[in-house]
Amino acid sequence: MDGLLNSQVNAALLQAQGQEGPRVARVDSPERARKVGEEFEAVFLAQMLEHMMGETSEDSLFGGAGSGAWKGMLNEEYAKVMARAGGIGLADDLAREIMRYQDIGDEA
Repeated sequence: MDGLLNSQVNAALLQAQGQEGPRVARVDSPERARKVGEEFEAVFLAQMLEHMMGETSEDSLFGGAGSGAWKGMLNEEYAKVMARAGGIGLADDLAREIMRYQDIGDEA
């Protein structure tokens, strides 16, 4: 929570100094905020999976020269499925912050 507090303080300082804070594209509904959060979580999970899978040996049972071509796509699909199934909760938190930041009703 310290990071969240720091970002809020930094945004308030920028506003007080007349500078713009971070620009976020407008999200028109809680459903859209949830979708954006889910997409972000999928990208985050894909990066985590890529680092995990990057440590596997190329000469393992299903490794080889061609495994690098499909490994990234497989990680992306795994991450999308994980995010749709609830993932690690990042999508919910991000959707809530987007709605709060843009003053959208909290119906999600």
